[in-house]
This record gives sequence, C-alpha cells and structure tokens, in this order.
Amino acid sequence: MARRAAVFGCSGQLGIELVRELKERNYQVVGWERAAVDISDGEKVERVLAGVDPRFVFNAAAYNQVDVAEREPQAAYVANALGVRNLALACRQVDAQLVHFGTDYVFDGTAHEPYREDDLPHPLGAYAVSKLAGELYAQAYLERPLIVRTCGVFGPGGLTTNRGNFVEFMLRRAADGQPIRVVEDHIGSPTYAPLLAARTIDLVEKNQHGLFHIAGGTPISWFDFAKLIFKTAGLNPPLQATNEREYRTPARRPKYSALSNDKMEQAGLKPMPPLDECVKTYLAVRETLVHPAKA
Repeated sequence: MARRAAVFGCSGQLGIELVRELKERNYQVVGWERAAVDISDGEKVERVLAGVDPRFVFNAAAYNQVDVAEREPQAAYVANALGVRNLALACRQVDAQLVHFGTDYVFDGTAHEPYREDDLPHPLGAYAVSKLAGELYAQAYLERPLIVRTCGVFGPGGLTTNRGNFVEFMLRRAADGQPIRVVEDHIGSPTYAPLLAARTIDLVEKNQHGLFHIAGGTPISWFDFAKLIFKTAGLNPPLQATNEREYRTPARRPKYSALSNDKMEQAGLKPMPPLDECVKTYLAVRETLVHPAKA
C-alpha cells in the first residue's frame, strides 16, 4: 500500500524540508502553499484531502507575525486555531493522522531549565494563545494527533521565504555595516529545519502520537546565537547586547523558552547535534544555493 502524505504550508522553511524528507523516504507527497489552499477554508481543506486520501497530514502552515498579532488577534486565531480545527475535522473524515507543529511561545518563560511536555502552558500574547488553541483543537477532535512543539526554526528555505529566519536577518544586518543590537536576556533553543523535519517523520514512523518537543537542544541567548552565527561565517560586525527593557516589542515574549528533547530521545530518536554544527551545515548549504557555480 502506498504511503501517501499531504503537507500544508509546503513552501515555508519547514514545509520545504518535510516534502524533501518524505520524498527521500519514498512517500507519495502532495503539498499546498497558502495561495493554493488556505487552511481557514474548511470546505476546501476537506475537499483536497478527500481527493488525496493520505495516511498522514502535516501542518506547517501558520500565522507567525508575533507582534502584528497583537493588532489583529482574530487573523492569528483564524489561521493558527480554527485552521487546525478544519484540518482535524478533515483528517477524521479520511482517517489520517494529523501532524501539527506548535511553538515554545505557549510557555511564559519563568522556568530556568528546558520546558518539558508536561509543563503547564501559559501563553503571553495573541499569537501564543492562537497556537495553544490549535493544539487543543487537534487533541479535541482526534484520537491520535502528533503535536510537535519547536523553537526558533532556521533552514535553507529562509533564503527565499518572505519571513526569512534569524540567521538570514543577522547576515543582512552585518552586510549593512550598522550596529546590531540583540537581546541577551531571552533564551531559546534554535532548531535546524531539516533535522526538525527528519525527527518528526521518525516519530511518525515509530507510530507515536501525543505531544513532543523537538528543538535545537542547546539553550542559548539570542545575543550569543548571533555571535555564533558571525563567528561561523567569519564576520565581525558591530554587535551589541541589549535587553527586554531597552528593546520593547508590542507582544510579550517568554524570556526563557528552551525546550527539552528528553521525551523524543526516550522514544528512540537520535539527539540533536550541537548548535554550532547546525549553523556550520546551514551556512555550507546556503553557499551552494547562493553560489551554485561553486558547488
């Protein structure tokens, strides 16, 4: 029997990697970007999934403009919560497993060690609320959803996607020669998109369901992450540390949102490699995309 998979948000950083990894594992893959299928359109979602009849449905579509969501919380909720409800209902119709991606932002950041799956969520803003609601809809409508929370995703797709990623943002800032200020009092666990895709599919193939964290495995401040990026890239721009008090944003963000991979590893998956290795790999892949003639 053919293993069929559907990927929503297939043109984003994570969606690109999911499609690539699934095809490498000999899945039959159909993907849609938002322009083709907006998951807020429940009837269309149900129609396209009925036409494909997949065993697995991966949702990499999301509204992730954290600060803008404070001005338009309804738009965030429609995409991140009601959109997941539409997917869950459609998956129930075709008896497919929904694989949905959540965020570290469901936590309030008061912890001092990486968050585990059984830690109590406490979202701080409209974006975070919408993402937690999406998790709850998936759990409410389906018996065996797989929900994967992650943090600070960066992958080669960031070169071409509108939102980019932190690595690309730092490289652009370095090129303009102006002082770069990055917060040193917010800590996460940045995650390399190809590895996130591969580990997620590993969980699917191990017949796992429920809630898992898959993140970079290295708690690090965004300032130190910026330093690592520049060091690996051989750059030395004017980088300055700032903090939450000096750098106010419309949305409140968790000050500590690193995620623990213990449950993932206990399921038999390989630990994530060190962050410096991921950044080195990212920059090497990036070079082949920016300068293909040199590859």
